[in-house]
Amino acid sequence: MYATILVPLDGSPRAETILPHVENLAKCFNSRVILLNVLEPVHILTSAAPVDFIEASVEADQAEDARIYLKGVENRFKHQGVPVESVVEEGPPVRTIINVADREQVDLIAMASHGLSGLARVFYGSVAAGILHRIDRPLLLVRAES
Repeated sequence: MYATILVPLDGSPRAETILPHVENLAKCFNSRVILLNVLEPVHILTSAAPVDFIEASVEADQAEDARIYLKGVENRFKHQGVPVESVVEEGPPVRTIINVADREQVDLIAMASHGLSGLARVFYGSVAAGILHRIDRPLLLVRAES
């Protein structure tokens, strides 16, 4: 039923609350798991010289940190015999998650919602809500505790 499960993670403990659910689903359905970390583009405003160089350096550091983080999460799945891989992408989170889901032909996107409501949700936006309104495949949302 769910041959491939996409799991967007942002490095926070809240986002990781989805992991036990994904582990169980992956074992039940012999699923392949794709862990995704989306990096938003860095824009630095400065009067100093080479801004492009500084932005590229910051982005490279962020990408390396994301790869290291995802490798740690990968090990959790590998120890349970679940096929897993990691992907680090750059771009707007909602669009990037949907693009990766399409490219990898995932059957399920599983993620935690940070549970923002009211003005906080309007001000900060909601990746989960954005995915929910735009995706064409099943979405498992787990509300993370504050």
